[in-house]
Amino acid sequence: MNTIHVTNGDSAAQSLTEALLRAERDEHVIALRDDLAVGPLRDIDESSLARAAFWRQVLNSAIDFEDELEAQQALFSRLVRGDGQIVVWHGQSAADQLTLRRVAYHLRNAPQRLNEAKLSHDDLSIKTDDSEPQRVGREDRATAVGMFSPRQLLAKLPTAAPISVLRISRLALEWQEAKHANAETRRLRDNMLVSGTWLDVDEALLDLASPEWQPAARIAGAAMGQRFDFMLSDSIAFWRCRELVTAGRLKIRGTPSEISRAELRR
Repeated sequence: MNTIHVTNGDSAAQSLTEALLRAERDEHVIALRDDLAVGPLRDIDESSLARAAFWRQVLNSAIDFEDELEAQQALFSRLVRGDGQIVVWHGQSAADQLTLRRVAYHLRNAPQRLNEAKLSHDDLSIKTDDSEPQRVGREDRATAVGMFSPRQLLAKLPTAAPISVLRISRLALEWQEAKHANAETRRLRDNMLVSGTWLDVDEALLDLASPEWQPAARIAGAAMGQRFDFMLSDSIAFWRCRELVTAGRLKIRGTPSEISRAELRR
Protein backbone atom coordinates (compact mmCIF):
# COMPACT_ATOMS: atom_id res chain seq x y z
CA MET A 1 0.00 0.00 0.00
CA ASN A 2 1.36 3.42 -0.97
CA THR A 3 2.37 5.95 1.66
CA ILE A 4 2.05 9.69 1.08
CA HIS A 5 4.00 12.15 3.24
CA VAL A 6 2.56 15.64 3.75
CA THR A 7 4.66 18.64 4.73
CA ASN A 8 4.16 22.37 5.09
CA GLY A 9 6.34 24.15 2.51
CA ASP A 10 8.64 23.34 -0.40
CA SER A 11 11.83 23.37 1.68
CA ALA A 12 10.40 20.74 4.01
CA ALA A 13 9.25 18.63 1.06
CA GLN A 14 12.68 18.74 -0.57
CA SER A 15 14.45 17.64 2.62
CA LEU A 16 11.93 14.87 3.24
CA THR A 17 12.18 13.64 -0.37
CA GLU A 18 15.95 13.39 0.07
CA ALA A 19 15.50 11.52 3.36
CA LEU A 20 13.20 8.98 1.69
CA LEU A 21 15.72 8.49 -1.14
CA ARG A 22 18.44 7.79 1.43
CA ALA A 23 16.12 5.26 3.07
CA GLU A 24 15.45 3.70 -0.37
CA ARG A 25 11.74 4.22 0.11
CA ASP A 26 9.72 4.93 -3.02
CA GLU A 27 7.08 7.11 -1.34
CA HIS A 28 5.49 10.34 -2.50
CA VAL A 29 5.81 13.72 -0.75
CA ILE A 30 3.17 16.43 -1.02
CA ALA A 31 4.02 20.03 -0.15
CA LEU A 32 1.25 22.29 1.14
CA ARG A 33 2.27 25.88 0.45
CA ASP A 34 0.02 28.10 2.54
CA ASP A 35 1.09 29.73 5.81
CA LEU A 36 -2.12 29.06 7.71
CA ALA A 37 -0.97 31.07 10.74
CA VAL A 38 -1.80 34.32 8.96
CA GLY A 39 -4.73 35.78 7.06
CA PRO A 40 -8.41 34.86 6.69
CA LEU A 41 -9.46 31.22 6.95
CA ARG A 42 -13.25 31.17 7.16
CA ASP A 43 -14.01 29.94 3.62
CA ILE A 44 -10.65 28.36 2.83
CA ASP A 45 -12.06 24.86 2.25
CA GLU A 46 -14.85 26.13 0.00
CA SER A 47 -13.46 29.14 -1.86
CA SER A 48 -10.02 30.54 -2.68
CA LEU A 49 -11.17 34.16 -3.17
CA ALA A 50 -10.56 35.70 0.28
CA ARG A 51 -7.32 33.81 0.78
CA ALA A 52 -6.05 34.77 -2.68
CA ALA A 53 -6.90 38.43 -2.06
CA PHE A 54 -4.89 38.33 1.18
CA TRP A 55 -1.77 36.88 -0.45
CA ARG A 56 -2.07 39.25 -3.40
CA GLN A 57 -1.95 42.13 -0.93
CA VAL A 58 0.91 40.65 1.09
CA LEU A 59 3.13 39.76 -1.85
CA ASN A 60 2.13 42.76 -3.96
CA SER A 61 2.01 40.46 -6.96
CA ALA A 62 -0.15 39.70 -9.98
CA ILE A 63 0.34 35.95 -9.50
CA ASP A 64 -2.87 33.98 -10.04
CA PHE A 65 -3.27 33.00 -6.40
CA GLU A 66 -6.74 31.58 -7.08
CA ASP A 67 -5.22 28.92 -9.33
CA GLU A 68 -2.45 28.18 -6.82
CA LEU A 69 -4.90 27.76 -3.94
CA GLU A 70 -7.37 25.73 -6.00
CA ALA A 71 -4.51 23.38 -6.91
CA GLN A 72 -3.82 22.99 -3.20
CA GLN A 73 -7.47 22.20 -2.56
CA ALA A 74 -7.31 19.57 -5.30
CA LEU A 75 -4.47 17.90 -3.38
CA PHE A 76 -6.78 17.47 -0.40
CA SER A 77 -9.44 15.96 -2.65
CA ARG A 78 -6.94 13.44 -4.00
CA LEU A 79 -5.81 12.57 -0.48
CA VAL A 80 -9.41 11.90 0.55
CA ARG A 81 -10.14 9.75 -2.51
CA GLY A 82 -7.00 7.64 -2.10
CA ASP A 83 -6.57 4.51 -0.02
CA GLY A 84 -2.92 4.74 1.04
CA GLN A 85 -1.45 5.69 4.36
CA ILE A 86 -0.81 9.40 5.00
CA VAL A 87 1.94 10.72 7.25
CA VAL A 88 1.73 14.38 8.29
CA TRP A 89 5.09 15.81 9.34
CA HIS A 90 4.89 18.72 11.76
CA GLY A 91 7.01 20.77 14.09
CA GLN A 92 6.04 22.97 17.01
CA SER A 93 4.87 26.03 15.12
CA ALA A 94 1.46 27.47 14.42
CA ALA A 95 1.64 26.90 10.66
CA ASP A 96 2.71 23.26 10.98
CA GLN A 97 0.10 22.55 13.64
CA LEU A 98 -2.63 24.14 11.54
CA THR A 99 -1.53 22.02 8.58
CA LEU A 100 -1.92 18.92 10.76
CA ARG A 101 -5.39 20.02 11.82
CA ARG A 102 -6.47 20.80 8.28
CA VAL A 103 -5.38 17.37 7.02
CA ALA A 104 -7.13 15.74 10.01
CA TYR A 105 -10.32 17.61 9.12
CA HIS A 106 -10.26 16.35 5.53
CA LEU A 107 -9.37 12.78 6.58
CA ARG A 108 -11.71 12.62 9.56
CA ASN A 109 -13.87 9.98 7.84
CA ALA A 110 -10.84 7.76 7.12
CA PRO A 111 -8.97 7.92 10.45
CA GLN A 112 -7.30 4.54 9.90
CA ARG A 113 -5.16 6.13 7.17
CA LEU A 114 -3.77 9.06 9.15
CA ASN A 115 -0.34 9.07 10.82
CA GLU A 116 2.03 11.73 12.10
CA ALA A 117 5.75 12.33 12.52
CA LYS A 118 6.48 14.85 15.26
CA LEU A 119 9.53 17.11 15.33
CA SER A 120 10.70 19.13 18.30
CA HIS A 121 13.48 21.59 19.08
CA ASP A 122 15.49 18.74 20.65
CA ASP A 123 15.48 16.89 17.31
CA LEU A 124 17.65 19.65 15.85
CA SER A 125 20.51 18.13 17.87
CA ILE A 126 20.43 14.90 15.84
CA LYS A 127 23.97 14.52 14.51
CA THR A 128 24.59 15.23 10.83
CA ASP A 129 27.70 14.51 8.77
CA ASP A 130 30.14 17.14 7.57
CA SER A 131 28.28 17.59 4.27
CA GLU A 132 25.24 18.99 6.06
CA PRO A 133 25.48 22.23 8.06
CA GLN A 134 24.39 22.09 11.69
CA ARG A 135 20.86 23.43 12.03
CA VAL A 136 20.45 26.18 14.60
CA GLY A 137 17.26 26.40 16.64
CA ARG A 138 15.29 29.49 17.56
CA GLU A 139 15.32 31.05 21.02
CA ASP A 140 11.58 30.44 21.34
CA ARG A 141 12.15 26.72 20.47
CA ALA A 142 9.59 26.90 17.66
CA THR A 143 10.22 24.41 14.86
CA ALA A 144 9.01 23.80 11.34
CA VAL A 145 9.81 20.77 9.22
CA GLY A 146 11.78 22.96 6.81
CA MET A 147 14.34 23.64 9.56
CA PHE A 148 15.54 20.02 9.57
CA SER A 149 18.16 18.43 7.34
CA PRO A 150 17.49 15.28 5.28
CA ARG A 151 19.65 13.24 7.69
CA GLN A 152 17.66 14.48 10.70
CA LEU A 153 14.39 13.61 8.97
CA LEU A 154 15.80 10.21 8.01
CA ALA A 155 16.41 9.53 11.70
CA LYS A 156 12.77 10.39 12.47
CA LEU A 157 11.23 8.18 9.76
CA PRO A 158 10.74 5.20 12.14
CA THR A 159 8.82 7.40 14.60
CA ALA A 160 5.81 7.92 12.32
CA ALA A 161 2.78 6.53 14.14
CA PRO A 162 -1.01 6.35 13.77
CA ILE A 163 -3.17 9.12 15.22
CA SER A 164 -6.03 7.91 17.41
CA VAL A 165 -9.60 8.38 16.22
CA LEU A 166 -10.36 10.53 19.27
CA ARG A 167 -7.42 12.84 18.58
CA ILE A 168 -8.28 13.14 14.88
CA SER A 169 -11.77 14.26 15.88
CA ARG A 170 -10.31 16.86 18.23
CA LEU A 171 -7.84 18.13 15.63
CA ALA A 172 -10.61 18.42 13.05
CA LEU A 173 -12.76 20.36 15.51
CA GLU A 174 -9.87 22.72 16.28
CA TRP A 175 -9.46 23.39 12.55
CA GLN A 176 -13.14 24.28 12.30
CA GLU A 177 -12.82 26.56 15.32
CA ALA A 178 -9.81 28.32 13.78
CA LYS A 179 -11.75 28.88 10.57
CA HIS A 180 -14.78 30.20 12.42
CA ALA A 181 -12.69 32.63 14.50
CA ASN A 182 -11.18 33.99 11.24
CA ALA A 183 -8.57 36.02 13.13
CA GLU A 184 -5.76 38.05 11.57
CA THR A 185 -3.20 35.64 13.04
CA ARG A 186 -3.15 32.34 14.86
CA ARG A 187 -0.61 31.61 17.63
CA LEU A 188 0.57 28.36 19.23
CA ARG A 189 0.74 28.58 23.02
CA ASP A 190 1.19 25.45 25.14
CA ASN A 191 0.12 23.43 22.08
CA MET A 192 -3.14 25.39 21.94
CA LEU A 193 -4.07 27.61 19.01
CA VAL A 194 -5.24 31.09 19.95
CA SER A 195 -6.31 34.07 17.85
CA GLY A 196 -4.23 37.22 17.47
CA THR A 197 -3.92 40.49 15.60
CA TRP A 198 -1.08 42.34 13.85
CA LEU A 199 -0.64 44.75 16.76
CA ASP A 200 2.37 43.09 18.42
CA VAL A 201 4.13 42.56 15.09
CA ASP A 202 3.63 46.21 14.12
CA GLU A 203 4.83 47.42 17.51
CA ALA A 204 7.94 45.25 17.24
CA LEU A 205 8.76 46.70 13.81
CA LEU A 206 8.29 50.23 15.13
CA ASP A 207 10.53 49.47 18.12
CA LEU A 208 13.24 48.12 15.82
CA ALA A 209 13.11 51.22 13.62
CA SER A 210 15.03 54.29 14.75
CA PRO A 211 15.20 57.99 13.91
CA GLU A 212 18.07 57.13 11.54
CA TRP A 213 17.62 55.37 8.20
CA GLN A 214 18.05 51.60 8.33
CA PRO A 215 17.67 48.95 5.63
CA ALA A 216 14.14 47.57 5.74
CA ALA A 217 15.68 44.10 5.41
CA ARG A 218 17.55 44.61 8.71
CA ILE A 219 14.37 45.64 10.54
CA ALA A 220 12.32 42.78 9.05
CA GLY A 221 15.07 40.25 9.78
CA ALA A 222 15.33 41.31 13.41
CA ALA A 223 11.56 41.03 13.82
CA MET A 224 11.56 37.53 12.31
CA GLY A 225 13.79 36.37 15.17
CA GLN A 226 11.41 37.57 17.86
CA ARG A 227 8.74 35.53 19.56
CA PHE A 228 5.16 36.01 18.40
CA ASP A 229 4.02 32.40 18.95
CA PHE A 230 4.01 32.01 15.18
CA MET A 231 6.99 32.11 12.84
CA LEU A 232 7.03 35.50 11.16
CA SER A 233 8.06 35.15 7.50
CA ASP A 234 9.95 37.75 5.49
CA SER A 235 6.97 38.33 3.20
CA ILE A 236 4.69 39.12 6.16
CA ALA A 237 7.32 41.29 7.86
CA PHE A 238 7.85 43.37 4.70
CA TRP A 239 4.09 43.66 4.17
CA ARG A 240 3.57 44.98 7.68
CA CYS A 241 6.39 47.49 7.05
CA ARG A 242 4.54 48.65 3.92
CA GLU A 243 1.33 48.98 5.91
CA LEU A 244 3.12 51.08 8.53
CA VAL A 245 4.51 53.31 5.77
CA THR A 246 1.01 53.72 4.32
CA ALA A 247 -0.32 54.60 7.77
CA GLY A 248 2.39 57.25 8.18
CA ARG A 249 4.00 55.49 11.14
CA LEU A 250 7.22 54.74 9.26
CA LYS A 251 9.03 56.86 6.69
CA ILE A 252 10.58 55.28 3.62
CA ARG A 253 13.51 56.07 1.38
CA GLY A 254 12.77 54.06 -1.74
CA THR A 255 9.50 52.64 -3.06
CA PRO A 256 7.00 50.54 -1.09
CA SER A 257 6.71 48.11 -4.01
CA GLU A 258 10.41 47.27 -3.54
CA ILE A 259 10.51 47.60 0.23
CA SER A 260 13.10 44.85 0.65
CA ARG A 261 15.60 47.26 -0.98
CA ALA A 262 14.34 50.40 0.76
CA GLU A 263 15.36 52.13 3.97
CA LEU A 264 13.03 52.97 6.85
CA ARG A 265 12.96 55.23 9.88
CA ARG A 266 10.45 56.40 12.42
